[in-house]
Amino acid sequence: MELLSVALAIALPAMMSAFSQGWATTHAMDSMGRQPEAAGDIRSTLLVALAFMEALTLFAMIVAILVWTKI
Repeated sequence: MELLSVALAIALPAMMSAFSQGWATTHAMDSMGRQPEAAGDIRSTLLVALAFMEALTLFAMIVAILVWTKI
């Protein structure tokens, strides 16, 4: 049961983060295609958003490790 909770603690945030990153990137590319003059601003915002989404996955990994090691 403990390993299942560890697996869910890392798997669910990783899947949702990957899905969200793909969705955000798709819409950013669509926006850049429609407004090429705003591509720089959109790219900067996208990179910050991707960094926050990736941070969620890293936090989930840390929580999973803490649950696994019972700290």
